[in-house]
Amino acid sequence: MQRRTIIVLISAVLILVTVGMVMMFSASMVRGESHYEQAEHFLVRQLIWLLFISLPIAIVCARIDLAWVRKIALPAAAFCIVFLVLVRIPGIGREINGSWRWIRFGPFAIQPSEFAKLGVILSSAWWISRRRRYMHTFKRGFLVPVLGIGLFAVLLMAAPDFGTTMLVGAVVFILLYIGGARFFWLLGVIALGVGSLAFMLVLIPNRRERIMAFLDPEAHSQGAGWQLINAKCAFAAGGEWGVGLGSSIQKQFYLPEAHTDFIFPIIGEELGLIATACVLLLFVVIFICGLRIAERANDDFGRFTALGITLMLTLQAMINLAVVTGSMPTKGIALPFISYGGSSLLVCFAMIGILVNVAHTARTPKARRRAALFKDKRKKT
Repeated sequence: MQRRTIIVLISAVLILVTVGMVMMFSASMVRGESHYEQAEHFLVRQLIWLLFISLPIAIVCARIDLAWVRKIALPAAAFCIVFLVLVRIPGIGREINGSWRWIRFGPFAIQPSEFAKLGVILSSAWWISRRRRYMHTFKRGFLVPVLGIGLFAVLLMAAPDFGTTMLVGAVVFILLYIGGARFFWLLGVIALGVGSLAFMLVLIPNRRERIMAFLDPEAHSQGAGWQLINAKCAFAAGGEWGVGLGSSIQKQFYLPEAHTDFIFPIIGEELGLIATACVLLLFVVIFICGLRIAERANDDFGRFTALGITLMLTLQAMINLAVVTGSMPTKGIALPFISYGGSSLLVCFAMIGILVNVAHTARTPKARRRAALFKDKRKKT
């Protein structure tokens, strides 16, 4: 068991969650008051998701038998597909800002695309672990997972949710490549996916406007470039040490999604460059811990599950940070553990629980025979 790695991983996650709670409360105070709600409205809801749902789920995921997780991998993926279909049915799914991403359950709304991330990881790890010796072949190894991710991509793009589609696709293709799939096959599928995304961007006007705003934010300062320009203003105003906790100007409705996707600029404005660098460092710590757990996993399913979870969390953070700093076009991607959102928080904690589970079952370096993380190119007898 990798006790030290588990302690460092959990510590990094708890620090991120604590920072997220504080900054989410700071960023959402004005929004709550303007909607005739108490200033702590979003904080209370996020705490409910954290204490009564996410933490118990993480504990369960960390303690259950990993063999049982393997058994439910495909049913979990099927469950996610059903919910991605249901979210597009009027009366069941909810449309917000032109996107169908939420299903209402009483006072709470869940986001099926968040659960799809975990379903894709588990099903991909299950397939690779069973077919790794055939992953270099097209029909017996490569075709099925590509068709599966294609189905997920179609349903996610129907929302439309281009950010999650790109994220999920990137994670699966990395797993397939490490599992042994040929690079040129992956390159062909990537080219097809990029072409499909480009075609969809042409058909959807608001997505096209986001691309133009990314290329020239100042020319679209009163439209699609509004958030990006104000995010940059937040970073510039924060400087090295920030303007002080709670003293942000940009959260005064200059950044409409200040407590969700664009919470990182508020961290930069109120706490400064040092705080943003610490947040980045914590995600690097999670990445290193995840790779260490994947390297020492007991079997291929645990290895690729840990690797997929590590990539999903850190790539999502990278995309969010790239968006809010103007390095990528605007997408609705939350910053893991920090942005407001119950579904995102729940899935992130479930991933960490499974990651800890894999670490618990890992062999010690002396007792194990080193297993190759990358595809085995040794001659087969």
